[in-house]
Amino acid sequence: MSANEQTADSAQTRQATMQITGMTCAACATRIEKGLNKLPGVQRATVNLAMETAQVDYAPADATLSDMIKKVEQLGYHAKPKEEVKDTAAERKKELGRQKRKLIVSAILSLPLLWAMAGHFSFTSWLWVPEWFMNPWFQLALATPVQFVIGRTFYVGAYKALRNGSANMDVLVALGTSAAYFYSLYLTLRSIGEQHAHQVDMYYETSAVLITLILLGKLFEALAKGRSSEAIKALMGLQAKTALVVRDGKEAVVPVEDVIAGDIVIVKPGEKIPVDGEVLEGSSAVDESMLTGESIPVDKRAGDAVIGATLNRNGALRIRATKVGKETALAQIIRVVEEAQGSKAPIQRIADVISGIFVPIVVGLAIVTFLVWYFGVDSGNFAGALEKAIAVLVIACPCALGLATPTSIMAGSGRAAELGILFKGGEFLEATHRIETVVLDKTGTVTNGKPELTDTVLESSWPEERLLSWIAAAERNSEHPLAEAIVRGIESRGIAIAASESFEAIPGYGIRAVSEGRDLLVGTRKLMAQHGISLGNSASRMTELEEQGKTVMLAAVDGTYAGMLAVSDTIKETSKQAVSRLKELGLQVVMMTGDNERTAAAIARQAGIDEVLAEVLPEGKAAEVKKLQQSGRHVAMVGDGINDAPALATADIGMAVGTGTDVAIASADVTLMRGDLNAIPDAIYMSKRTMGNIKQNLFWALAYNVIGIPIAAMGFLAPWLAGAAMALSSVSVVLNALRLQRIRLQSGGKQ
Repeated sequence: MSANEQTADSAQTRQATMQITGMTCAACATRIEKGLNKLPGVQRATVNLAMETAQVDYAPADATLSDMIKKVEQLGYHAKPKEEVKDTAAERKKELGRQKRKLIVSAILSLPLLWAMAGHFSFTSWLWVPEWFMNPWFQLALATPVQFVIGRTFYVGAYKALRNGSANMDVLVALGTSAAYFYSLYLTLRSIGEQHAHQVDMYYETSAVLITLILLGKLFEALAKGRSSEAIKALMGLQAKTALVVRDGKEAVVPVEDVIAGDIVIVKPGEKIPVDGEVLEGSSAVDESMLTGESIPVDKRAGDAVIGATLNRNGALRIRATKVGKETALAQIIRVVEEAQGSKAPIQRIADVISGIFVPIVVGLAIVTFLVWYFGVDSGNFAGALEKAIAVLVIACPCALGLATPTSIMAGSGRAAELGILFKGGEFLEATHRIETVVLDKTGTVTNGKPELTDTVLESSWPEERLLSWIAAAERNSEHPLAEAIVRGIESRGIAIAASESFEAIPGYGIRAVSEGRDLLVGTRKLMAQHGISLGNSASRMTELEEQGKTVMLAAVDGTYAGMLAVSDTIKETSKQAVSRLKELGLQVVMMTGDNERTAAAIARQAGIDEVLAEVLPEGKAAEVKKLQQSGRHVAMVGDGINDAPALATADIGMAVGTGTDVAIASADVTLMRGDLNAIPDAIYMSKRTMGNIKQNLFWALAYNVIGIPIAAMGFLAPWLAGAAMALSSVSVVLNALRLQRIRLQSGGKQ
């Protein structure tokens, strides 16, 4: 399977990404999308005009990538699997060079025509115009190469669109400029033999200047669209280019693409770590700010994991490569951002529907405009009526409408990624701003997730070291953070841990184990109650510890209560500020945990959270989220992306707090790379700003046509002016979207 055909469901569905060239407007993207969706086996196809890509989910048993490419070619465009497009930056640069050369030639040929046209106006009568500029044959010689050589792409595009039973921007441009050119040609031929042929009003400048202005607009648009992918370039720029590997006992510098899993890599101070791996030897401080947003370097020593593209500060490290190429955390982040930028937000459906019917309606309006002027308003004036019809055709380009949403999605999701917020798709970027309730998991989300053993209250009937040794033996097999804290705390006292003969985890309650022949239970009150174990007078001490915000685990040996251990997990420094910000946004904040009510309430108080759902079992978290949704709320669930996966999937928006690991990225709609909860209001803020930007673009794109078409039909816009306005409308939409790339999140996400 190729790199760009990812298995979504290994048996049934794959995803292919294609690079498409030749699209000129939203109608082109809509036509390709419809054509691909009609193919057998294609489940969903989305085409992104701004990125010039198509993403297709298909059943490999019924469709192939070559079938899709063939279909795109039939529709009159060119497509390649994205992996075959080796250097998109170089290709884009080459294409920009071609566009610039065409524009320069077109401008040089059009300038004398524009000069001659300027001399026609009464208020510019003072302007000197060379006599031969007014000669129709000279104008014909200038306009013809612009119309048919430089403007050839419009004719080719229009022909392909009409051949496939649809219409696009090329049809409008070809119709408008051809009408002006051929009517002028007719007047030129009719003037043969006339003494004052140069005095006949020609419209060569209309066609030539229109094509020049459209090329100028397209060049500006291409330059602006190139800037909108800066986030991807910035992320790719973080990757190391080479790696120092040890093979056959010798050190060699190789391109990072040639490193394979299992290679031993040496990273010197000041160098970027080239791949994800595990430290074998050495110790150093590693700057992981590019991934986590944390400015303080993290100490690394043997056994610790390191992430590719992070910076090794002050010590030499010898690491074993565990993930390379497309498997590294950074590569996955880049993939998520690319998919988000290439995806389609639901709001874009408005533009798609309009674009699908827009061009035929405009052609109809242009015909009506011509007929009304020719037979009514200015009866018999063919040239005047034609001019108004051309203006209607030219001003009504649907480019701005097609670019309104994807450029904002590209810029917004790219900027969010730079700020450590990964939206998995455009639909999630759109949905996040609707959130009304935020449900926070406690451990590792509100708190640091690194609890410590603080208290041991044991019954005197058991030797303390022996009892703690058994408890540690039981807890050592559990992966729960509380169990790890207990084992760590007991080991720190120098107590040797006994061997365990059996182990059973009881989710939401605790564990059961056998060590040195003793039947051990460690867990909650409910676990003790289930086994009929009385706590005696210890219940009050337990309550006291819980009211201090500590989590208390009870222990029993051979069916008899043996003592309790208290573990404390402190809240993150920024949790209180983040909760306060969420409340300021008018959001309901709920903390959900498997802890008992007293401990949960103590942690919630410290964080400023008023609503708590305590003693919720892992399988019950999704049900609690559903309850909130049933009350009519849009719910975001925030967790670590692993233990909370069912709740993350159930929520309207699942947010994983972490460092962009495989599971976190896979299980959430939004990945918050920083462990800081301030990333939640930041994500909501970015969503609101992006949606606001999209709505501005759609409003102005629609308003531009609603206002511009009637003005052109009433004769208040010359065709060349309509062309300039059309070109600038697309550029203005892209430039407005690019404002998102300048967003700064300061003191509470406010600018």
